[in-house]
Amino acid sequence: MENRFPIFDVSPVVHYGSELVPVKAVAKEAINVRATVIREGHDGLVVEVVLLDPLGVEVSRAAMREYWPGTDRYEADVCVTSLGLWHFFIEALSIDRELSSKSPLFPIYAEPDRALVGAWYEFFPRSEGATLNADGSIKTGTFKTAEKSLQRVADMNFDVLYLPPIHPIGYAFRKGRNNTLNPTPTDPGVPWAIGNADGGHDSINPDLGTMKDFEHFVKAAAKLKIEIAMDFALQCSPDHPWAKDHREWFTIRADGTIAYAENPPKKYQDIFPINFDKDYEGMLEESFRVLNLWISKGVKIFRVDNPHTKPVQFWHELIHRVNLQYPDVVFLAEAFTRPAMMHALGKAGFQQSYTYFTWRTTKHELISYGTEVAQETSAFFRPNFWVNTPDILPFHLQSGAPSVFAMRALLAATLTPSWGMYAGYELYEHIPLREGAEEYLDSEKYEIKIRDWTKPALAPFIGLLNSIRRQNPALQRLRNLRFHQTDSEKILAYSKRDGESLILVIVNLDPIHAQETIVHWNFFDLGLEERAFNVVDLITGHSFEYTPHSWVRIDPASPGTPVGHILKVTL
Repeated sequence: MENRFPIFDVSPVVHYGSELVPVKAVAKEAINVRATVIREGHDGLVVEVVLLDPLGVEVSRAAMREYWPGTDRYEADVCVTSLGLWHFFIEALSIDRELSSKSPLFPIYAEPDRALVGAWYEFFPRSEGATLNADGSIKTGTFKTAEKSLQRVADMNFDVLYLPPIHPIGYAFRKGRNNTLNPTPTDPGVPWAIGNADGGHDSINPDLGTMKDFEHFVKAAAKLKIEIAMDFALQCSPDHPWAKDHREWFTIRADGTIAYAENPPKKYQDIFPINFDKDYEGMLEESFRVLNLWISKGVKIFRVDNPHTKPVQFWHELIHRVNLQYPDVVFLAEAFTRPAMMHALGKAGFQQSYTYFTWRTTKHELISYGTEVAQETSAFFRPNFWVNTPDILPFHLQSGAPSVFAMRALLAATLTPSWGMYAGYELYEHIPLREGAEEYLDSEKYEIKIRDWTKPALAPFIGLLNSIRRQNPALQRLRNLRFHQTDSEKILAYSKRDGESLILVIVNLDPIHAQETIVHWNFFDLGLEERAFNVVDLITGHSFEYTPHSWVRIDPASPGTPVGHILKVTL
């Protein structure tokens, strides 16, 4: 590196240990590049960011501006236009261009759009189409009956349907309803207790049908433009073939038995965790084999269960190996854990991750966390905002108030380009296991649920949210999130802009009472001149003229007024 003009503090740059790994991007996504560049004396300096395509050819050279006078801190946007490994560098030049310095090359990897953008829905196939027998027992749903539910998912405009494990379920120490240790003979077991005599991670639960049925299900979903995401859980039941044929993959107790999973005070006698220090390469090869099988069946998205309980380096090697052969495969980390681990998994290769959004409810929390994921960690961590999961019934949903469900869905769907929802949310399911618990009573993890999908529900509103996301490119980007000042702690305002697409969102965080305030728009962030401008509410269809300081009132109790506004600025 030539150091005539020092160039340092370049961002975005991502380090994974001592290794430099690419910044995450998708094609046509703008990435803000910043650097500190200094020159002795008082002469001027030209600073440029240069973008190289995957062949190493210079495709753009943008002038960087000093965005805060006197700081020597420069910025400019670059935009990768196709998939693959790109690079950028910073060049500083004297005004006559006789003297120059260049930074090292920094990588950017452009992945498929699904790595960044998606509306996810989760259901258990065994519950879809399940029926109640005359004797009170339940006839399980199958892939064939679940195919009929695909239209319901499509009507809500979801892009991804995530299925919990669809493999054979173990019998040893099987759990019953509400996690009881005394199951009845008809209890179906927990899908994450994978494996029995019918097979393991490469097999289909016979109760759900055959492999051919699954392949037909994937194709039926594709016809509705829905991608199937599978669960990839590296653990097994005591009945799994691995427990018999590969005891070297587990921790063996002094008495010769395999150690089951524990998360004190919880014990999971029905699940054996993998010991990756016993035969690391063997488990790596087996994982690659299993993933290859399901990819061959048309699956391109994997939701990885508890990746934070496995070595991070394992995921780095496995995901890299899969993506070398299949660049369009996406991995979502189900890692509700410490921030450092979640960030490390992103740097190791996970395209997306579950997040803390589920527990961020106040205005301050949402602004702080939204700013973090959009601007501070977006180079290596892509968030997927889930409003609920089979494991998590957040306290704010336990009132059952429809306005709470609508408000949280609106936030999740517009703050980030990927969000998720577990079946039953649209029916306002909200009964906890017990007071103080963030778990569902009669959890679907332990039983088959029969739901009445004919009841009035939130589904039309969910479908509208997802339709608005599809039609407005600004809502399909992460780094463009900007918050705006309001005079109320109960009203949150933010904007997203991508080219000519400019969206404003105003949300009442109080699900019970009407709130009103003045929103003070930051016109620099909006990219507009400071003057009155016109908007159309994409939820109601109403048009307004907004001023730089706009008065709003949102009443969640009014049938004609939603819990917030999604406003398209008519440029």
